[in-house]
Amino acid sequence: MFIRRTKTRTSDNGTDYFSFRLVNTYRVAERVRQRTLLNLGSHFSFPHEQWSELTQRIEQIVLGQQVALLMPSPYVELEAQNIASKLLSKYAGNDLFLTQGATPNPATSITIDATEAQPITQADRDMCQVDLNSLELVNSRSIGAEAVALTALKHVKLDQQFADLGFNKKQIQAAVGNIIGRMVQPGSERSTYKWLQQQSALGELLDCDYGQQGLSSLYRASDLLWKNHDAIESHLYQQHCALFNIEETITLFDLTNTFFEGSGKFNDHAAYGHSKEKRTDCLLVTLALVLDSSGFSRRSKIFAGNISEPSTLQQMIERLGYPLDHATAPDSTPVQKCLDLPTRPTIVMDAGIASQENIDWLQAQGYHYIVVSRKQHLEFDDDKAVPVKQGDNGTVRAMRIEREDGEIELYCHSELREAKDRAINGRIVSRFEQALDHLAEGLDKPRRLKNAKKVNEKIGRIRQKYGRASKQYEISTENDAKGEKTLRLSYRRTEQAEAANTHLGVYCLRSNQSQWDEKLLWQTYTMLTDLEGVLPSLKSELGMRPVYHQKTERVEGHLFITLLAYNLVHQIRRQLKASGINDSWETIRTTLSTQMRTTVVLRDELGQHIHIRKSNYPNASQQVLLRALDLNWEPGETKKTIISP
Repeated sequence: MFIRRTKTRTSDNGTDYFSFRLVNTYRVAERVRQRTLLNLGSHFSFPHEQWSELTQRIEQIVLGQQVALLMPSPYVELEAQNIASKLLSKYAGNDLFLTQGATPNPATSITIDATEAQPITQADRDMCQVDLNSLELVNSRSIGAEAVALTALKHVKLDQQFADLGFNKKQIQAAVGNIIGRMVQPGSERSTYKWLQQQSALGELLDCDYGQQGLSSLYRASDLLWKNHDAIESHLYQQHCALFNIEETITLFDLTNTFFEGSGKFNDHAAYGHSKEKRTDCLLVTLALVLDSSGFSRRSKIFAGNISEPSTLQQMIERLGYPLDHATAPDSTPVQKCLDLPTRPTIVMDAGIASQENIDWLQAQGYHYIVVSRKQHLEFDDDKAVPVKQGDNGTVRAMRIEREDGEIELYCHSELREAKDRAINGRIVSRFEQALDHLAEGLDKPRRLKNAKKVNEKIGRIRQKYGRASKQYEISTENDAKGEKTLRLSYRRTEQAEAANTHLGVYCLRSNQSQWDEKLLWQTYTMLTDLEGVLPSLKSELGMRPVYHQKTERVEGHLFITLLAYNLVHQIRRQLKASGINDSWETIRTTLSTQMRTTVVLRDELGQHIHIRKSNYPNASQQVLLRALDLNWEPGETKKTIISP
């Protein structure tokens, strides 16, 4: 066995191109013949001086032989295991003879579509005597989470959509690898490429070899995904609407941002802004999302990191492409018209986006809305309120006021929120008083602050730090005759302090949905707060942060791949919730991570080596998930290859 390099062509600039093949020699009568066992492709970059060691180790692996003396280097071992795996996969179900004069021994290939509790019949049996001491387990790769993710992707026909958009087979495989890699092993394209090559059995499920594709294929696939993101978003949302029978009556709007590692100087979106991860030292990019009430994204748009939240609403709503807006939408395209709806939805958004200008625009465009009011003065009369939620987690009551212009103000009081506000206020007040007490005690101690001007500056800084509490206090100081030294400091709570605690746990909602009652208005708004708990999975569970790319289009592709992964994860979790399983994606992914695909190597009584490639049987926790999703318990085909000595 050896590796052959063959010149295939020479480019116009004089560059030579080569292909590499794994070749075996054998003898027929008195003549020596050669045959290609495996095409190693044109990107085979293994050092020429180690080819002999590599082919020797490949032969040892497929024949099930132990290393005679010294173990090869990890670099050689890894490449040998990869090539041996491809060789065994290629000849699965056929005899492979590596020595001269070998004669075929009949062998069969068994393909098992494993299902739960599948009975073993006489026809399924394949009996032979083997040496149990020769048993080895090699080339183990993860397959559990990959199989679940791939099934979800195919369920919404995302792979077919890629083909309809003109992706070729390799581009589809690379795009699927990007998305499932982000779901199962979040990271950059570089880390995903390494994971696909060395750790995952996803390639076996797709019948492709990611080792034959370069890293650039994942980058190009990312570019293609972003280039077609409008069509892909529309297709995915339509599939989810059909799959879960979603009523398109509610639209939720939210923004999130992530930070860059690097200068970001080649990125048009990179800008300093308010980092929700407190990374004020890093440039940011903002992702705006329009979601439905079930949490699936309908539209997305990428903005600069310093974009103000209120300024994004109009652009995003116009991107929904409703029939009345086609003529005016600045970026309207035929693809975007896929989201046409018979009626306009109700827009739900938080206080950060609900500026008066945005509310006026929604009214002018004929949209219904539910937003959190920014007004500081709150009121609540318990006698006029009705319960909108009752249970062990506390009671929520709402008081409805209809204004002359037809807008509804819904003042809501939550027992849990009141307890939280009271605890926060108490903590801030306590820290405010401790800071003042510490300053006052130092007036009678040596080497502590006493200068009147400095003391006043310190009081100002304390007021600034604890602004909410400082409004409830009057602070007075007494200086010496010259006014240079502070002698005493005192403070007291004012009547305003009691007023500040009058409406703890109260917040106000604004809406023009005059036909809805208090309970429906409140329940609709809480959809947004529920989703705000889901969206962090974009960052924490699916690797949206940080962004390592420097080019604008690569950053856009990175964020869009993460968004596609989020929608598929949300699809899986929604299916599991229907069976009462409310685990996070991190928990689901960890549970499935121990289901592996492994090759078992045995030697039979004739000295032949039997290689069986198979997925392990799921454990009890995995069975619960697979049963709820109605999936195959042992993904991938069972393959058998017999190697004659």
